[in-house]
Amino acid sequence: MKTIGLIGGMSWQSSKLYYEFLNTRANELLGGSHSAKCILVSVDFAEIERLSFENKWEDIGVLMANSAKQLEKAGADIVLLGTNTIHLVSDAITENISIPFLHIAEATGEVIQKKGLKKVLLLGTKFTMEKNFYTKLLEDIYGLEVMIPEIDDRQLVHDIIYNELVKGKFLDTSRKRIIEIIKKEQSKGAQGVILGCTELPILIAPSDVEIPTFDTGKIHAHKAMEWANE
Repeated sequence: MKTIGLIGGMSWQSSKLYYEFLNTRANELLGGSHSAKCILVSVDFAEIERLSFENKWEDIGVLMANSAKQLEKAGADIVLLGTNTIHLVSDAITENISIPFLHIAEATGEVIQKKGLKKVLLLGTKFTMEKNFYTKLLEDIYGLEVMIPEIDDRQLVHDIIYNELVKGKFLDTSRKRIIEIIKKEQSKGAQGVILGCTELPILIAPSDVEIPTFDTGKIHAHKAMEWANE
């Protein structure tokens, strides 16, 4: 089994799930008492959050590159970035390490493509929904039509993520409001919904909506563990 390196802490609410997903998948693949071989470098999310809102993405790229180099020096065979939004600076990681980097949108796009869906809704931070680092990859590589909510709905999802989810608050009122957004976009043709913030699946369960949901963190972790056992 190869060793997986995870850059976590963005937020720790979802990073703890990554650890569970990696170990659960390792045991499913190998049975017995098997668990994942992994290394974690966790950052202070307050610093990342501040730099994001100040639009200082180059500074975030430096922090991510340094974390990835730490993982490689510690013996990781592959690097995962346990967040959707910060994949905006994934080039800073790949340019500074010699081991593979598994992009969360690539892992997600592959699963959606296998399901035969063509038109999907993307939910996440405004950075993830409005910048093209995520949608362009899904469109260009996997041929998907990616929908994003209306501007007010995007702001609502963004605020719920930063004001509640990353702080461990999962409110029923917020769950209902996001379900309403999903239903609205379903009526416009969305065949599935990408939960493109790794905390969103804690709030929205597959049974909450009528169309398939894609838990990006779980997909990402499972893909990495399958790679580690090839």
